[in-house]
Amino acid sequence: MAVQLSPAIHARARSPVYPGSDRGVIRQKVPDQMVPWTEAFADYRPPVYTHPTVAANPPWADDDEERRQGILKYNAVDGKINRQSFEAIYTVTSAHLPLNPMGRTGLAGRGLLGKFGPNHAADPIVTRAVLEDKGTRKISFEVVLIKRNDNGQWALPGGMVEDGDTVGRTLGKEFCEEALDSKHGLNAEERELARAIFLRDGGRNVYTGYMDDPRNTDNAWIETTAVHYHDAQGDVFSKVKLTAGDDAGDVAWVKLGPKMELYAAHGALLREVFDYLQQSVEPMF
Repeated sequence: MAVQLSPAIHARARSPVYPGSDRGVIRQKVPDQMVPWTEAFADYRPPVYTHPTVAANPPWADDDEERRQGILKYNAVDGKINRQSFEAIYTVTSAHLPLNPMGRTGLAGRGLLGKFGPNHAADPIVTRAVLEDKGTRKISFEVVLIKRNDNGQWALPGGMVEDGDTVGRTLGKEFCEEALDSKHGLNAEERELARAIFLRDGGRNVYTGYMDDPRNTDNAWIETTAVHYHDAQGDVFSKVKLTAGDDAGDVAWVKLGPKMELYAAHGALLREVFDYLQQSVEPMF
């Protein structure tokens, strides 16, 4: 069964200093009891921040003027953009601003996120079995992680679902770009091996829903689909060299354990995967 990660009260989305803000933007403090929109909070006047890169209206971001005119179709598939939330029908204000379904974050605007409302992501979790001792047949499991360039934290090699793309294609594409540096080319054998791990069994859905992420704001937030791909024999990626892509400072096979501190809520995803592998997967050695 897929894990349920949606927090009753998000915490990372209320981290005091907004990441990547060139002016050191500070969120308004929101006590736990005041997070729900249903709670009256007369003094709630959060700063408004949208990163200059987003405000410049790149192709992957919404146009704020279209938002002001009420053109964006919230809680629906809007052309090539899926503005539906996995969590609930979210509220939209009279100013055509969607409200984070998990409540207040202490910051309005879009921050680093391109879309008003849900910003859909895809997180591939690629693991392999490792034979530690031939005599006892003791095994362990490893997972592919990248080190993020923006904050130096280890994370899953995922990314945002582009307009008109599917979650399935994004999972494979993001893994290959961030962990195999496919933008600079893969040879035929590497392409076939990478395709095998993503197409052989279709993967196992671990989680679909809201992510408690420090980039979230009152009006823009991340929702993800995390899918687990396991190489039971440990041989599919033995011929593929992990190479960090442009968005990653490093990439590595990391031993999987029950307590892994990673970016955002990625550690909770891996705890579910660790438990699943310990209980359900027989190594093929």
